[in-house]
Amino acid sequence: MKTIAALRAGVTAVAPFDGEPSDAELDAIDTEMPLIMADVALLDAQIMTIDRTPTELDERRIRRARRRVLAARRDLANTEMPGAVA
Repeated sequence: MKTIAALRAGVTAVAPFDGEPSDAELDAIDTEMPLIMADVALLDAQIMTIDRTPTELDERRIRRARRRVLAARRDLANTEMPGAVA
């Protein structure tokens, strides 16, 4: 069996990884939280209809959730991310 070894030095940061997200990563998560929650709501609405035929109420719930995801994506795209290059 042939072994696989890295031929170059690692490309990750030199600083040791302590297992905790940095402040910048936490800020990015906070900025994206409305989109994350909208995606979760859409998944919940879709999961409820997996094993049955969607009713009119289910279809409206999914449609509303999709609109929330699109609105959250639009809002996120229109905000300037800290540290982003313009």
